[in-house]
Amino acid sequence: MDPLSTSLRVAATGLAAQSERLRVVSENLANAQSTGRTSADSPYARKTISFSAQLDRQSGVAYVNTTSISTDPAQFPVEYLPGHEAADDKGYVKMPNVNMLVEMADMREANRSYEANLQVIRQARELISMTIDLLRNQ
Repeated sequence: MDPLSTSLRVAATGLAAQSERLRVVSENLANAQSTGRTSADSPYARKTISFSAQLDRQSGVAYVNTTSISTDPAQFPVEYLPGHEAADDKGYVKMPNVNMLVEMADMREANRSYEANLQVIRQARELISMTIDLLRNQ
């Protein structure tokens, strides 16, 4: 198997994984204030994503794979909002367990990883193009 083609495939799986990660972070950010409709309903639960390396035995290369998307088991914080439709009899509302700082940091890390994989693809394409040009000129 050609090493440049292999690097393209590895980077492509990395792009797909980081794209999925950005989608999960976007959902968390979009629902950071989504409470239940009544006091008995639960608010939005933060989603988490897990990755693993999947070995391709034929090529001996490890590809990244999304293992699971699950909900964060952390407790929901409560806020005193007596006029809210989801407030209990004491005026407290269960809020989503989404921490904006954590989500922004996760988004930034996913973005940087996505850009790094994109750069690998650009570099591999450039090397393949240079090799084709060399072969044409001989």
